[in-house]
Amino acid sequence: MWRITSLALLAALPVLLGSIPARAQENFPTRPVRFIVPFAPGGPSDIVARIMAPRMQVTLGQPVVVENRVGAGGVTGVEAAVRAPADGYTISIASAGALAISPRLPRGTPYDPLRDLAAITLGVLVPEPLVVHAALPYRSMAELIAAARARPGALNYASSGPGSMPHLAAEQLQAAAGIQLTHVAYRGGAPLTMAVVQNEAQLGFADLPILLPHIRSGVLRALAVGASARLPWIPDVPTMAELGMPSVDASNWHGIVAPARVPEPILVLLHRAAAGALRDPEVARLLNDQGAVPGGNSRAEFAAFIASELTKWGEVIRRGNIQGE
Repeated sequence: MWRITSLALLAALPVLLGSIPARAQENFPTRPVRFIVPFAPGGPSDIVARIMAPRMQVTLGQPVVVENRVGAGGVTGVEAAVRAPADGYTISIASAGALAISPRLPRGTPYDPLRDLAAITLGVLVPEPLVVHAALPYRSMAELIAAARARPGALNYASSGPGSMPHLAAEQLQAAAGIQLTHVAYRGGAPLTMAVVQNEAQLGFADLPILLPHIRSGVLRALAVGASARLPWIPDVPTMAELGMPSVDASNWHGIVAPARVPEPILVLLHRAAAGALRDPEVARLLNDQGAVPGGNSRAEFAAFIASELTKWGEVIRRGNIQGE
C-alpha cells in the first residue's frame, strides 16, 4: 500500500510543481516592483517614472520603487533589467538612445532590444525642436538653410554627444536640406542648450522640456520641430514635414520594458498598470507640463515602434558613418 501511494505521489509531482509558477502568476505581485531608471535623478526618464509610479502601484497593489542605475547613456540600466529574473518584479524605462540608437552604433549593446526585452508601452514622446539664438538673423528654416548653403561648414550645431539624438537629427537635416554644418559635441542636453543660449553654437536640436523656458523667455528661437504635428506649447512653429523635409523626424522617447521571458499574464498586468497610469488625467497633465506627450499604446504597437526606430536610426548611422563615443 505504501509503495503504491509513493508511486502515485511521484507521478503527481510534476503536475504539482508545474502549478507553482501558475499560482505565482495568478497572485502577482506579492512584493514591491522595481522600476529601473537608467539615468540620474531629476532627468527626463526619472521624472516620468516618478510621475507614473504612484498611479501604477494603485493598480498593482504593491509599491513601485524607482531605482536609478546610471551609465553608458542608459545602456547600463537597461542591461540590468535584461539580466533581472523574468518574474515581472523588475521593469525599466528606456530611452530611444538605449533601445534604438546605441544598438545600431558600431560599439553595439550587450543586449538585443527585440530579442532580450518585452515591450510594455510607450511612456512619452519628447519632441525635439531646432533652435537658434534669438540674436541671429535667421527667422525661418529657409533663411537658415540659405546661409548654410552660402557658407558650407561655417555654422556650428551643438549636440549632447556623438551618436546622440540631437547629433542624428542634425545629420537628418543636413541630408534633407543638402547643407554642411560643423558638429560640436557637448556632454549632455544641458551643456548643449547653454552652448546655443550663449551663442557658442549657432543651432541645435534638443528635447522640448529643456528648451521651452528659453524659447518662452525669447532667448532662443524655434525654427521647426522634428515631430509629426505642431506642438501645443509652440503652435506657431512649423514641422519639418510642412517645410518639405519629412525625413527630419526626431522625437526622443522613453518606453517601459521588462525582461523578455516574463510570463504573458504578468505582462498583461504590467501593461494595464503602466498604460493606465499614462491615461490618468492628472498624470497626463503633469507630463504635458514637462513638455512631453503621454503614450500608453499596446504592447504590439510599442514593439513595432521600437523595430521601426531601430531601422530609421540605423540608416542615419550607416549613411553618416557615425561611430559614437
